[in-house]
Amino acid sequence: MLTKTILALAASGLFAAASSVPAFAQDANATAAPASAVPAAVRKLNVELNALVPSQKGCMMTFVAENDMATPINKISFELAFFNDKNAVDRVTVLDFRDLPLGKKRVRQFDMPGVKCETVSRIIINDTPVCDGPAAGECKAALTTRSQTSVPFEG
Repeated sequence: MLTKTILALAASGLFAAASSVPAFAQDANATAAPASAVPAAVRKLNVELNALVPSQKGCMMTFVAENDMATPINKISFELAFFNDKNAVDRVTVLDFRDLPLGKKRVRQFDMPGVKCETVSRIIINDTPVCDGPAAGECKAALTTRSQTSVPFEG
């Protein structure tokens, strides 16, 4: 009798353990949390200076942008300040990056007339004058920059 009770308890314990495995597996395969559930401190608007190449007009600048924020950006522009080889501001201009869907990288190129690539010593994003989609100020706050060139790129 004691043996039957022990076997019954062992069997029910194994059944309980086995029945909990599929539930755990379902949790492990659950979909990722939506972007709105991601804390604001983790949300990023990544902009990379990818290349500076001399062109017939001046300097072709290539940027790679990725929106890892909570919402898509329907339209965004950046006000950039270009510093020359004397570390003085050479010009300030606004570049239209158009739309930035969630989680997708976009390559944007701008041919800057009258700018010589070899004299650009630094580029700074001064502001985001247009950011249609996220709440006011979120684009500038979420901005992270990096450069794949020898020219520093700051946000």
